[in-house]
Amino acid sequence: MSVFRKKSIDKIVKDANAGLSDGHSSSGLKKVLGVRDLTFMGIAAVVGAGIFSTIGTAAYHGGPGISLLFVITAITCGFSALCYAEFASRVPIAGSAYTYAYVTFGELVAWIIGWALILEYAIGNIVVAISWSGYFVNLLEGFHIHLPGWLSTNFEQAQQGYDEALQHLAAGGTPETFSKIARIGYDAITNAPMIGGWRVILNTPALLIVVLITALVYRGIKESKKTTNAMVIFKIIVIIFVIILGSFYVDTSNWTPFMPNGFTGVLAGVSAVFYAYIGFDAISTTAEECKNPQRDLPKGMIYSLLICTVLYILIALVLTGMVNYSLLKVDDPLAFVFEKIGMHKIGYLISISAVVATTSVLLVFQLGQPRIWMSMSRDGLLPKKFSTVHPKFGTPSFATIITGIFVGIPSLFMSISRMTDLTSIGTLFAFVLVCFGVLILPKLSPELKKQAFHLPYINGQFIIPILAIIFIYFGQGRIQSAFSSMGNEGYQEFLYLIFVFVLIIVAIISFIRKYSVIPIVGAMCCMYLMIEIPPVSWLWFFIWMTIGLIMYSVYGRRNSLLAKEQ
Repeated sequence: MSVFRKKSIDKIVKDANAGLSDGHSSSGLKKVLGVRDLTFMGIAAVVGAGIFSTIGTAAYHGGPGISLLFVITAITCGFSALCYAEFASRVPIAGSAYTYAYVTFGELVAWIIGWALILEYAIGNIVVAISWSGYFVNLLEGFHIHLPGWLSTNFEQAQQGYDEALQHLAAGGTPETFSKIARIGYDAITNAPMIGGWRVILNTPALLIVVLITALVYRGIKESKKTTNAMVIFKIIVIIFVIILGSFYVDTSNWTPFMPNGFTGVLAGVSAVFYAYIGFDAISTTAEECKNPQRDLPKGMIYSLLICTVLYILIALVLTGMVNYSLLKVDDPLAFVFEKIGMHKIGYLISISAVVATTSVLLVFQLGQPRIWMSMSRDGLLPKKFSTVHPKFGTPSFATIITGIFVGIPSLFMSISRMTDLTSIGTLFAFVLVCFGVLILPKLSPELKKQAFHLPYINGQFIIPILAIIFIYFGQGRIQSAFSSMGNEGYQEFLYLIFVFVLIIVAIISFIRKYSVIPIVGAMCCMYLMIEIPPVSWLWFFIWMTIGLIMYSVYGRRNSLLAKEQ
C-alpha cells in the first residue's frame, strides 16, 4: 500500500556521503559535533527538571526505593538507546525516530512517530520553560527581588496559591506567614489588571527564556554547542558537590522502609522519572551536524545515559537519606533538604544551578524540535518552508522560529499538570517502534559493517518466552483482578491486559523467528511503562494522534516525495 512506502537506507547513506540531505538538496548544516559534544548534549537534556524538581514527587510516592526506579528506567532506556545507536549509525541524517520508522515501517508509521515527537518536544519544552520560570523567580527572591505575581505565574497556579492563601487567612494566619506559592498566587489574583472581565496573569519569565534560547539556536549549532558544554560542566560540578556534602548528613534510618508504598509506589513515579531520560532522543536529531555520526552518535548516547544514571541514583539516595521521603513533595527538593538542615546558602547555589540546568535542557530540546520538522518537510509531509536552512547560520531557520512560537506562547498561560505524562507517552511510543524497527532492518553490507554500530545478537527463542512466563506468573493476581473488576474499574487495568496479550504474541513470534533479546526486552519494558501512565493522558494522546492522521490524509499523503516518485 502507498501509505507504507519506505525509504532506501542504501540511498540515504550514499546521498549523505555525497553531502546531500537525504537526496533532496545540499543541507547546509554544519558538521561540528564530536563525541564529547554529543555526550554533553545528552547530559544537558537528561540532568534538568528531573533532578532538580520532579525527583521530589517521585520520592514522595516511592520512598528511598525510587533509586530502583532509576535503575529500571536506565535499563529500559539503555535497551532503547542501543537500538537508537544502531539506527543512528546506519541512517546518518536528521529526524531521529521519525526517519528510522520511515526506513523500516513505512510512511504512515513514520508520520505517526513524527507527530508523536512533535508532541514530545513541544510539551516537554513548555514544561521546562515553566520550570525554569519557577527556579528563576525563586532565585530572584533569594536576592530580595520580587516580580509582580501576575507577571511570574499562570492563572491555574495563581488560583491554587490564592485558594491556599484564603484558607491560611481563615485559619488565623497572616500574609507574612504565607507560603511562597500562596504569596505569589494571592498577589497575582488581587493585583492583576483586568481586560474585559479577565485577569491578565502571564508567566513572562517562561516566555523570555524561550525567546532567548530560540535566538541562540537560530544563530548556529557551534554557539549552541559551546553554551551547552559550559552549562553542563557547571551543573555537574554542583551536583557532585551536593552529593558529597549531603552524604555527611544522611541518616540511614530514613531509608527504612525502603519501599513504603511497595513497588506500586515506586512505579507511581514513572512519568516524573522517565521524563528526565529522553535526552538521547534529542541527540539523534543532530546526525547531520556530527563529524562522524556512525562512530560518535552511539558513543554519545551510551556515555550520557551511564553518567546520568549514576548521578540520579546517588542524588535519590542522598535526598531520601537527609530527610524523610514524606517531606519531599516540593518543587525544589534539593534546595529544600539543605534549608531543612539550616544550610540556606547551599540552597541559593542549588537554585542557580537549577536555572542553568533547565536552560541547558531547553536548549537541547529547542535544537531537536526544528530538525524533526525539517526532516518531515524534506519528505513532503509538511510544507517546504519548514526545511529552509539559513544560508549563513546553517540552521533550520523557519522551523526554529515556529518552534519558539509554538513553545513560547503556551508557556505564558499553561500549567505543568499532566504535561509530563503526555511527554512520556510520546517518547515511550517512539522508543517502542524504534526497538521493534531494529528487528526488520536489512542486513549490513560488508563496507558498512566495518564502520556502523550494530547490536550484539542474543538469541531470544527461549529467553523471551521464559521471561514472559515469569512475568505472567508473578502478575497473575493483577490479571485475575483486572478481569473480575473490568466493568467497574478505570482503563488502567484494561491497558494492563492489552500489554499481557501483546507480550504473549511477542513471545510466540520470538520463539518462531528467533528474535534478538535486546530490542524485544527494550520494546516491552517501554510498553509496560506506558500502561502505568494515567488514562486521562492517554485520552489526550489519542486526540493528538487523531488530529495528526487527519493532517496526513489531507496534506502529507498527497504531497509526499515518495508518492511523486512512484
